Amino acid sequence: MARIKYVELPTGDAPASKGFYEAAFGWRLTDFGPSYAATTTGDVDMGLQGDASEATRAPLVVIAVEGLDAWPARVEAAGGTVVRPIFAFPGGRRFHFTDPSGNELAVVEADH
Repeated sequence: MARIKYVELPTGDAPASKGFYEAAFGWRLTDFGPSYAATTTGDVDMGLQGDASEATRAPLVVIAVEGLDAWPARVEAAGGTVVRPIFAFPGGRRFHFTDPSGNELAVVEADH
């Protein structure tokens, strides 16, 4: 079953955004390099992407699935467009797609 696992927010200043969310909501964010920080609760987590070359234009919803390799074809068969094929990142592997309305989302392998 697919479920929302993660929301990634683009930010011009990851350290400042991290400080804001920690001060405003008491969240603990872990740094993953100088331009990325994320909550790591294991539930629905949030990341802050400060690298403009990696950031999406709007918040990025990440959907967790089992059997990642089969999902790009499934997404395209349903009318979506894969815009970033499966790639490795510090949290595993994922791909990005746009839905028929142009919203960009990502799909990641579910944790076991």
